[in-house]
Amino acid sequence: MPDLRFKPAAPQKTDVPRPKRGEGQWAFGYTEPLNKNEQSKKDDDPLNVRDRILYTYSKRGFDSIDPADLRGRFRWMGLYTQRKPGIDGGKTATLEEEELDDRYFMMRVRTDGQLLSHRAVRALGTIGQDFGRDTADVTDRENIQYHWIEIENVPEIWSRLEDAGLSTLEACGDSPRPFLGSPVAGVAVDEIIDGTWALDEIKRRYIGDPKFSNFPRKFKTALTGHPSHDVSPETNDVAFVGTIHPEFGPGFDVWVGGGLSTNPHLTEKLGVWIPLEAVPDVWEGVAGIFRDYGYRRLRSKARLKFLVADWGGPKFREVLENEYLGYLLEDNPSPVSPIGHRDHIGVHPQKDGNVYVGVAPTVGRVSGTLLVQLADLIEKYGASGARLTPYQKIVILGVDPLRAPDLVDELDVIGLSARPSTWRRNTMACTGIEFCKLAIVDTKQRSHDLIDELERRFPDLDLGDQGITVNVNGCPNACARTQVADIGLKGQLVTDENGEQVEGFQVHLGGATGLQANFGRKLRQHKVTSAGLDDYISSLVSNYLEDREQGESFTTWVARADEELVR
Repeated sequence: MPDLRFKPAAPQKTDVPRPKRGEGQWAFGYTEPLNKNEQSKKDDDPLNVRDRILYTYSKRGFDSIDPADLRGRFRWMGLYTQRKPGIDGGKTATLEEEELDDRYFMMRVRTDGQLLSHRAVRALGTIGQDFGRDTADVTDRENIQYHWIEIENVPEIWSRLEDAGLSTLEACGDSPRPFLGSPVAGVAVDEIIDGTWALDEIKRRYIGDPKFSNFPRKFKTALTGHPSHDVSPETNDVAFVGTIHPEFGPGFDVWVGGGLSTNPHLTEKLGVWIPLEAVPDVWEGVAGIFRDYGYRRLRSKARLKFLVADWGGPKFREVLENEYLGYLLEDNPSPVSPIGHRDHIGVHPQKDGNVYVGVAPTVGRVSGTLLVQLADLIEKYGASGARLTPYQKIVILGVDPLRAPDLVDELDVIGLSARPSTWRRNTMACTGIEFCKLAIVDTKQRSHDLIDELERRFPDLDLGDQGITVNVNGCPNACARTQVADIGLKGQLVTDENGEQVEGFQVHLGGATGLQANFGRKLRQHKVTSAGLDDYISSLVSNYLEDREQGESFTTWVARADEELVR
């Protein structure tokens, strides 16, 4: 690597054109808040709300909570009020937030690619049992998410999490959201580079740092050294992707500006090589650009993807090098993208002679009790621990290969299958109307029922690692990555054959990450009622199986199929 990497020059200002109209970019002096969210963050750093929760709100109860904290700063502590029961999806956009609020909280616990010991998994389980009505979900951000949390119990929950080496800090809010790390980091036989140290170091340096607690909006990070790109790097604000330089060896490329929701963008690949030890500094640079140049005037344009789309990758790299790093990055072609994604389901060899076992909870829904049972099995079989995945799955690492068959059998008993059907393996769902204030339709139970029905209708279907993915979202925000699924379902109210408004979905077909990365095909005026979903997907899959060419993936087929076959 050039000496410049080790002796960086002083950062210099890049010639970035001053915008004609203020977008709230701090770098150009537009520091006056332009909306209520920015004003709230200026009034008080959201990190300060932790003490108010510990010493005031938890002692005085829900009614003592300042509304600016309740519906704003609490998010930096991983807390949202959950949806009040009984409010239908038609009222989601018409009621004020306080009318949707329940007196209970959703709480997110970040794991950031961490290997969870049996003690940590047990702590997560008992928290759900004791304080969350036995709830616990595995999310596609590698979080554990609880519901029914009462403010009075938050200090005890935080204490238990801290004892387990875990935290809810900045799990939500305009902050560095929980990181995605490869579930098989450090053990996979075909791993290019283990990035565990870098994620730990980013977390140590920057989570809870006031210099990085006020972004224009959320900031999502992913890192993997696995060739399968198992963290959906194309859809994150910043992603570090394992690559090999012909002279310097294993390192990381840097991808920026990914994101989904109503204006989806895939990442710009900078085509660089950085060593493991440089990852935290480069993360700081990318985060600094977002903080300083990100658009703050409109929340709908406040994600990094909009800035990257306007600047382009070369300009972004120039600013990163000149203003934030003080040295030039090494050019290197971006790594080859794999086909599809890798969820690590099943039993796989590790490079140390042990095996890891990937299991599939149904659409991420587990429970406190199930996590306690999992902890017992991790301890019983002497496994190293467990990691969560970006596909709502769990991977158990460090298993003796001779004992793996018995472990797989016992995991089946508690509802965590290492040999699931293609539907149970490949279906994800967001929280949905059961608890989320933004949702319009039910997702978790609807997806569970859909899986049961598809298993009944296609009992022997086995498409291997390239199974048909179904991502179910309760609203347009794409928390379940709707646009990059084979079948993406975006919840909305639709009109049924009787002219009644009912729960339903807009359909996206053929989306993907990896080699075939795209946002899928939307058919004009094509919507499906929730009640008709089983029949629609069954017909779609049957048409694919009948019309496909030898070895043709669903993604490829959808792109060429006649419209009558996919409607």
